Amino acid sequence: MKIKTKLTFGVGSLFLMIFLLAALSGWYVYRLKKDTGNILTANYNTLRYAKNMLLALEDMPTKHAAFFSFENNLNQQRKNVTEPGEQQTTDVIAKHFKLLKSSPQDGRGISAIRREITLLMQQNMTAIADKSLVADRTAEQAILVISFAGALCFIIAFILLVNLPSNIADPIAKLTGSIRQIAGQNYKERLHLQNTGEFSELAKSFNTMAEKLEEYSESKLDKILKEKKRIEALVDNMHDPVIGLDEYGQIIFANEEASHITTLKKEQLIGRSAGIVSNENDLIKDIFKDLALASDQREKRPIKIYANGRESYFEKDIIDINILPTGESNPTFIGQVVILKNITTFKELDLAKTNFIGTVSHEFKTPIAAIQMGIQLLGNEQIGHLNPEQIGLLNGIKDDSDRLLKITGELLNMTQVESGAIQISLHETDVQPIIDYAVMANQFAADQKRIKFVLEMDPSINTVLADSEKTAWVLTNFLSNAVRYSYEDASIQIRVEKKESAIQFSVTDHGQGIEPKYLDKIFERYFRVPGSKKGGTGLGLSISKEFIEAQGGIIGVNSEYGAGSSFYFSLNAS
Repeated sequence: MKIKTKLTFGVGSLFLMIFLLAALSGWYVYRLKKDTGNILTANYNTLRYAKNMLLALEDMPTKHAAFFSFENNLNQQRKNVTEPGEQQTTDVIAKHFKLLKSSPQDGRGISAIRREITLLMQQNMTAIADKSLVADRTAEQAILVISFAGALCFIIAFILLVNLPSNIADPIAKLTGSIRQIAGQNYKERLHLQNTGEFSELAKSFNTMAEKLEEYSESKLDKILKEKKRIEALVDNMHDPVIGLDEYGQIIFANEEASHITTLKKEQLIGRSAGIVSNENDLIKDIFKDLALASDQREKRPIKIYANGRESYFEKDIIDINILPTGESNPTFIGQVVILKNITTFKELDLAKTNFIGTVSHEFKTPIAAIQMGIQLLGNEQIGHLNPEQIGLLNGIKDDSDRLLKITGELLNMTQVESGAIQISLHETDVQPIIDYAVMANQFAADQKRIKFVLEMDPSINTVLADSEKTAWVLTNFLSNAVRYSYEDASIQIRVEKKESAIQFSVTDHGQGIEPKYLDKIFERYFRVPGSKKGGTGLGLSISKEFIEAQGGIIGVNSEYGAGSSFYFSLNAS
C-alpha cells in the first residue's frame, strides 16, 4: 500500500469515526430534547391552567373577577388538550361551569368542578410519569450506543496510532541513517526495505545511487591525488611564506619560503602541533601567538625578520578557513592559513620618505627663524615708522611665518613618530607648570577674542606620572584648537580630576562642536573636519594621540554638535 493511500485511509477513518460519534450524539440529544419538550409544552401548561382554575373557585361566588379568570384559563385548557380522556374531562368542567354561572350560589356545582379539575390534573401527572419513563429509556439507549461507538472508535484510532506512524517513520529513519553513511563517504552502504510502494522504489534508487558513487569515488581517486599535488606545488612556489594548520592546531603544510625564514625543515614543521613548535622556535612563537584571537584583536604591526642577508619586514595575515558542507546550512571551521607578505621594499620607501620630511622640515627652520627675526626688526619703531598698509602686510607675513613654523614643528614630530624614535621620559611631574605653560602659550590668541580660561582642578592632585614636555605640547594643542573654534567673549574650561588610578586632563569649549560622523576620524593623520576654519594641518591631534599612548595613557573626545567639544587625555597617577 502506498503512503498516500495509508494516510488517506487513516485520516479518513478518523474523520468517519468523529462524524459517526457526532451524528449519534446529536440524534439522541434531539430525541431527549423532544421528550422533555413534550412534557413542558403539554402537561405542564395544563397543570398551570388547572391550578389557576382552582384558585378562582376559592373566590366564587363573592368576586365577579373570579368567574372571568376561571373562564379565561378554561379557554386556554381547551386549546391544550393532548392526553387521552383529557377532552371529555375538559368538556365536563365547561358544562359544570356553565351551570355555576346560572346559579352562583349552588355549592354542589363548585364541588363537581373541583372533582373534575382534580381528575384533569391526575391525567396529566400520569402522562408526565409515562413520558419521563420514555426519556429515561432514550437516555439509557443513548449511553449504550454512544459508549459502544466510542469504544469502537478508540480501538480503531489506537490501531492507527500504533501502526501508521511506525510504517512511515521506520523506513524514513533507516533512509536517514543510510544517507548519513553516504555523507561520511561510506559508499558501500545499502538500504534494504521490505515495504512495497514508494519506499521500495526509494530503496532501489538509493542503492543505485550508492553503487554509482562507489564507482565514481574509486575511479576519481587518482585525479584527486593529482590535484592535491598540484595545489602543493602552487603553495611551494609562492614567493611569500605560507603555513597551513588544521582545526586542531596541527601544521599540515608549509612552503619553501616558510622553511627558509624559520630555518626549520619541513619535517620539523609538518605534522606537529603549533604549540610544540612555538616552544622550540621564537620566530614561530611570534607568528602563531595570535591564532586563537578574533580577527579584530590580532596585532597589525609588521614582523622584523633577518632574511636574505638583511633585516626584512613581513606583514602577517591569518586567514580562518570555513567551509559549508554539502547539504548543511552552518559553516564548519577546518583550519587556518598564515601568510607572511614581504613589505621590506615598502618599509624602506616609507623610511626614506620620513627621513626626507625630517631633513626638509629641519632645514626650513633656519630660514623661517631668519624671516621672523626680520619681521621683528621691521616692526621696531626705532628703525623707522610704518604706515598702516605696511603694518597690515607685516602682520600677515608674521602670521604666515608662525603657521609655517608650527607646520614644520608638527612635521618634525610626525617623523619622530613614524620612525619609532619617540623619546619618552616618564617621571613624577608637577601638574601646575604643565597647565601654566599651555595657558601662557595661548593667552595672546585668547585675548584677541576676549576668551577666558577657567581652571577647575582637584586640590588633592599635585603630580602625575608623565613626560612633562610631551604632555604640555598636547595640552597646548588642545587649548589652541579650543581658542580657534570658540566664539568671541566665550570661556574655555580646563579640568584636572582623578579617575580611579589615573589623572584626566580635559579642555572644553562652547563652539560649533563636531558632527557625530566625524568623531571616529578626528585623531587620524591629516584629517580636518570639512568646513572648519583654516589654519590647521590635520597633524596636531594625530601627534597628540601618539604622545599620550606612548606614555601609556588614553586620549579621546566628546562632542555635541552645536554645543561644543571636550577633548581629554588620561595619564597614570604618580
